[in-house]
Amino acid sequence: MSYGMLINYEYCTGCHSCEVSCRKEKGLAQDEWGIKLQQIGPEKLGGKWEWDYLPVPSSLCDRCAGRIEEGKKPLCQLHCLAHAIEVLPVEKLGARMAQLAGTKTACFVK
Repeated sequence: MSYGMLINYEYCTGCHSCEVSCRKEKGLAQDEWGIKLQQIGPEKLGGKWEWDYLPVPSSLCDRCAGRIEEGKKPLCQLHCLAHAIEVLPVEKLGARMAQLAGTKTACFVK
């Protein structure tokens, strides 16, 4: 089964717990990332300030396939303090994105 990652970055606080948990799980070096937090802003857009954080999976991310097979959540999802990360079967991504319409949502499929 193929999985995608849905990130509601409207609620991401930039805590980096997704990065840390992934690095520990995968045994990655300090300069390697399974998921990397990107900062967008601060920028003034349309008269309002915007400042967002968006966790972006790298090519090293396998969506914690082994954990999912064991019935566990991927560690980035488990440790996300804002509950902004969801890993779902690709077939369910569209319906979940429709539920999140109107929020700052990104979808990554590998």
